[in-house]
Amino acid sequence: MTGRPVIVHSLDHARAVLAAADELGAAVTLLSAPGAAAYLGASVFRDMVAEAARGFPDVPVTAVLDCGSEPGRALNALRQGIKALRLDASADVRRRVAEIAAQTGAGLDEDVTPALDLLAVADPQAACRDWLSAAG
Repeated sequence: MTGRPVIVHSLDHARAVLAAADELGAAVTLLSAPGAAAYLGASVFRDMVAEAARGFPDVPVTAVLDCGSEPGRALNALRQGIKALRLDASADVRRRVAEIAAQTGAGLDEDVTPALDLLAVADPQAACRDWLSAAG
């Protein structure tokens, strides 16, 4: 991962994370919610991150899409240009998906660092500022 992880549920969340990171000169990792590939989709996540990042071109950001336990969604995410995935599957399935991902310059995210989840946060930018400040 590039920076401290934050779980985002919307474009507004992604923008809040990147605004806080920009203020602090910090790198961040935008994580989708668990299993988001199934209901949000890879292209929506990709486009959401790209739109948020446009406003903060100097912030180092990694985006990780959680594909739950569905390797087919992980493969689709790779076709959509996602470069970092989470996949809850057997070691053999994970190995095979990781090999395919590597061919596209992508990979599986294995990081278990606790993340800030913005789902029920009233002021996402302030929460992110506190979260990212605590990392330093």
